[in-house]
Amino acid sequence: MTEHRPRGLHGQTVEALASRILSDEWGEGTVLDLPALREELDISLTALREALKVLAAKGMIDARQKRGTFVQPREKWNMLDADVMRWQTAAAEDPGLLDELTEVRAVVEPAAARIAADRASGEDVEALREALSDMAAAGDDPEACVQADLAFHRRLMAATHNNFLVRMERVIAIGLAERDKLVHGDPTAEDPVPSHRKVFDAIVARDPAAAEQAMLTLVAKSREDLEKAQRTRS
Repeated sequence: MTEHRPRGLHGQTVEALASRILSDEWGEGTVLDLPALREELDISLTALREALKVLAAKGMIDARQKRGTFVQPREKWNMLDADVMRWQTAAAEDPGLLDELTEVRAVVEPAAARIAADRASGEDVEALREALSDMAAAGDDPEACVQADLAFHRRLMAATHNNFLVRMERVIAIGLAERDKLVHGDPTAEDPVPSHRKVFDAIVARDPAAAEQAMLTLVAKSREDLEKAQRTRS
């Protein structure tokens, strides 16, 4: 799940091409006119092909002899790729995307909390404690709340010491970040510290069942907060 942040001309080109696909300017099956596109973007054909390779690796485009380079159907996209998720949430092209990411959280995070309660090291506990402290100190600052919340959940996944779950952190983080932007920007949002503290306390107590239940409750509340924020926004 290599993330391709826009750095320099190459990164900007990747972002520009992805934007056209996400906006449906280039729909499924669209064949790209590479010479015309190269001229429009004012880049070399080599630079264009390098950018297209990035999108091909993410399943968004493909190239075939006699057909050329074309946009792939969405079911071919690597939906677990960090960039693909980031682009979709930024484009807001699918109102159900955050709901689906919340469902993933409901499956993954309670199990991760259960494992973390059994495996977390002293360093893991201190990292979680620091994130919880930052969350409490964030107060009414939405950006600080978002960053502290993300830090807590990232450190929770790291505390599982399971390489596959640690990789899932990117999936969790992107869905959580977009959800947090909506929820923590709501002045009526409830304090997130108590629900996170229950997860933390269960991990410190080495109580896997309690950690799992606390996270189930936290994610359920997260879903409620998201639905409320979406209703308010609409």
